[in-house]
Amino acid sequence: MSDTETGPIPTIRKPFVGLEIVIVLAICFGRSALYAIISLIEKLTRGEPLADQTTTMNPSITPDRPWLDLAYQLYYFVFPTATVMLALYLLYQAYGRARSLVGFNLAEPGRDSLRALAICAAVGIPGLAFFFVARELGLNTNIVPANLATTWWTIPILIGSAIVAGVSEEVIMLGYLFTRLRTLNWAPFWIVFTSAIIRGSYHFYQGFGGFVGNLVMGAAFGWLFLRWKRVLPFVIAHTVFDIVSFVGYALLAPVISWL
Repeated sequence: MSDTETGPIPTIRKPFVGLEIVIVLAICFGRSALYAIISLIEKLTRGEPLADQTTTMNPSITPDRPWLDLAYQLYYFVFPTATVMLALYLLYQAYGRARSLVGFNLAEPGRDSLRALAICAAVGIPGLAFFFVARELGLNTNIVPANLATTWWTIPILIGSAIVAGVSEEVIMLGYLFTRLRTLNWAPFWIVFTSAIIRGSYHFYQGFGGFVGNLVMGAAFGWLFLRWKRVLPFVIAHTVFDIVSFVGYALLAPVISWL
């Protein structure tokens, strides 16, 4: 079968494939999930409501030294990119093809773009509303999506962060994980459920709302991925979500007090 063909996932019983999955997930998101849980425990034991606390994403490390700060920001791009390459390499080793197998290519640009647009409308807008409701109910911290020093590279770095997050999460949590679990003959329900739980777990640092919101989003993404068998629409949609959040906040926060 050539690398351009698509079809059913072959049943390949590689030894230790389950262990491979655990190792890949531990490398890619295990640290984030563990940190998120510890961070939530720390927030819950502060003695103040979650809604009165703030969680900052994309912070400056050395705001007084912009070039060093830029080096730090670029450093954060390296390892997520490497984990995507690892996942695609392992898929190639197992099946002789990778990007076409999970739909991470430009074979259907028009259809992928329309699907991404539909995801943004169906998931992105309700997700934003859910965030504000969760914060008002005291289930979530106040999220600051971007807190970089204002320099010439601020917006490009925020866009880069959105792209890295979209690619790494969707290629691994949908493309890699679903493919490998299907190889192990997991039922679709348990594949979607497992992926959604993992996705939610590394967002616990935001509060309970972050976990629930990403759990629901992960379940929706998983169900649609089983139908479409293409990861690119989700990469595009996730990237758009984050660009709107990161760049939008950076531009609007100075003039809108309630953000």
